[in-house]
Amino acid sequence: MTLIYLVAGEASGDALAARLVAALRARRPDLTFAGVGGRLLAEQGVTSLFPMQELALFGLLEVLPKMRLLARRLAETKADILARQPAIVVTIDSPGFTLRLLRKLAGGPIPAIHYVAPQVWAWREGRVRSYHGLWRELLCLLPFEPAFFARHGLAARFVGHPVLESGADRGDGARARARHNIAADAPVLLLLPGSRLSEVRRLAPRFEIAARLLRQRHPNLVCLLIAAPAISAQVRRFVAGWQTAPIVIDDDAGKHDAFAAATAALSKSGTSNLELALAGVPMVVVYRVNPISAAIARRLITIKFASLVNLLSGRELVPELLQENATAQNFAAALAPLLEAGAPADAQRAGFAALRASLTPPEGTPSQAAAAAVLAQLEQHRADRNRSGR
Repeated sequence: MTLIYLVAGEASGDALAARLVAALRARRPDLTFAGVGGRLLAEQGVTSLFPMQELALFGLLEVLPKMRLLARRLAETKADILARQPAIVVTIDSPGFTLRLLRKLAGGPIPAIHYVAPQVWAWREGRVRSYHGLWRELLCLLPFEPAFFARHGLAARFVGHPVLESGADRGDGARARARHNIAADAPVLLLLPGSRLSEVRRLAPRFEIAARLLRQRHPNLVCLLIAAPAISAQVRRFVAGWQTAPIVIDDDAGKHDAFAAATAALSKSGTSNLELALAGVPMVVVYRVNPISAAIARRLITIKFASLVNLLSGRELVPELLQENATAQNFAAALAPLLEAGAPADAQRAGFAALRASLTPPEGTPSQAAAAAVLAQLEQHRADRNRSGR
């Protein structure tokens, strides 16, 4: 039987891996799978070599104490791959771990695909030179990425963005209003301060002040705060006692229903911006880091916009308020017109429709397109071996 080895290092990669396995099985029931992943990959019957959570580390202070563990896990993963001799290895995102693994496998007989392009087009473009020889093909989520990597002599294929399969556009707004006792005519403001506690602590207090300012004009304004499951308990304690009394939502179904009920959103820059756009929620995008990090980023980042919504649109479709502009007063001023029915909100929604089209692969769903790419590489590798007589 043909074995495919997958390596995912965090929750988003686990979701991609699980959908990829399901799409591959639909086309090739004979395939078997092994590797590293989380709960969703386990639900597909793939037992992880070790707990994926050990790889989901962010920032220098988190990584440094775990360097020996990460080195050991890297060696274990390489050894497991060499022992199993899969037909192909598919590494998914998490470049800090997966690209190191690919370097250890480079030059060997097992072909590799990397799924989710490193964002070197945004900063430190020179790093792309170190990618040669690491994979047979790079599967890209964004439509402009294949051309970027082609300029550097690297094979890349656009397979569509997984946000299209997230369910973000399939929520039930009436259900959300009934569940949270929200009046049918009450405006609903979504607050998305981020998935890390450090982001929540930095942005959420400004979100609350902005909501209070908006309540002066909309006394019946209801705030729904979207919290990542891993930090929802801390977030609930953090917002307890707020005057705006936000309702905290920490599950996907509840989040998507909230999207459908929302009038507007105040969101940290990130993938959540694409989810909101898919759901048709007008938004203001914000971000704030410490001044030293911001100064370094401004020297390195080469792209014009922080939000993928604007980057893909090629213009400031949604307002961006960053660093010194990320104040509660600015948030409230930018959100005020979006809470009213009219041109600003309608203009964003019109732009979102074009954005969705740009994220859609030529055929099928993103996971189906990724599966087709993996199977094509399997066939190509088999043909290459037959020609070489091995």
